[in-house]
Amino acid sequence: MTSLEQQLRDEGFGVTYVWQDGPGAVYPDHTHPTVTAHIILEGEMTLTCQGKTQTVKQGERLDVPANTVHSARMGPSGCRYLIGEK
Repeated sequence: MTSLEQQLRDEGFGVTYVWQDGPGAVYPDHTHPTVTAHIILEGEMTLTCQGKTQTVKQGERLDVPANTVHSARMGPSGCRYLIGEK
């Protein structure tokens, strides 16, 4: 387990995994039943949540509250990120 995974576990995120999307991949508006943490390992992701759009890059983190509508678009190099769910 990496130190980032351990950090999420210590914060109560019971599920952690790494996900990767290709350049320009898009996730339209959707929700998750859990709080989700996204820690960017490579590339970047632009996330729109609660009327705010934010681009997160390598080393940065963004959390999305449970049952909150959000959408995401991956950067020109794609994105590889660690997800935590609680």
